[in-house]
Amino acid sequence: MMRAPRIRRRRQLPRRLRGQSLNRLVPNIVTLLALCAGLTAVRFGLEHRFQSAVIAIGIAAVLDGLDGRIARLMGATSRFGAELDSLCDFVCFGTVPALLLYLWEMQRLDRAGWTIVLIYAICTALRLARFNTALDVQQPPWAHYFFTGVPAPAGAGLVLLPLIASFVLPEGRIESYPLAVAAWIVFVGALMISRIPTFAMKRVRVPNHMVLPTLLLGGIIAAGLATETWITFIVIAAVYLLSIPFSIRLMLRLRRAAAGAADPAVETHQP
Repeated sequence: MMRAPRIRRRRQLPRRLRGQSLNRLVPNIVTLLALCAGLTAVRFGLEHRFQSAVIAIGIAAVLDGLDGRIARLMGATSRFGAELDSLCDFVCFGTVPALLLYLWEMQRLDRAGWTIVLIYAICTALRLARFNTALDVQQPPWAHYFFTGVPAPAGAGLVLLPLIASFVLPEGRIESYPLAVAAWIVFVGALMISRIPTFAMKRVRVPNHMVLPTLLLGGIIAAGLATETWITFIVIAAVYLLSIPFSIRLMLRLRRAAAGAADPAVETHQP
């Protein structure tokens, strides 16, 4: 009789020796680079190099936008990465802007100024906590096109607008109105924890006939940032604020359409 061929079984490595693929660590490394950029902005702020500090936060925002996309492309999404990203967002876009604003202007208001920047940091923490809890909640399809409130990176850009405006306006013009700056900080914090829908740009689809105009617009923005960095950033922030009424209008329209599709009219009129 012929013996059946023996099947060689691959030995399983012990769990502690399996480890993880290097590809799965790349998104977390990018997140940590964003954290380093944000913390470096604090050093620049302590040295009163506020332009360099804002650039460092901008680099952190770019890296923050890349880490999630890299994780999805590599199939390396994880709960650990999501929590790490949220913690880094709070540091880079909540704590660091608050410290910069206090070092730049809010310390003139003494305890009141510190309270104001604390309010902004608290609003950032609450906004991120709400975002994390919403990940486990089933959302309607139309809701994926919007954020609830202003996201943390956009909030950091908006709250730093007075500081950025001081780079292009005559010296001392913005610094003469610390109460106005304080009111702006509270306003941006309220936008972050509000229920106002804002566009989620990663969900926006560009029609084929708009690809070239969109690329042209991206080139114009890149040229503006390279030549007139601060004025271009102010224009981008203004456009973002002006887009909020349109996002509210679109959200209401999509919600009404979804409600109409779920509850069709019972009565029909025959001619």
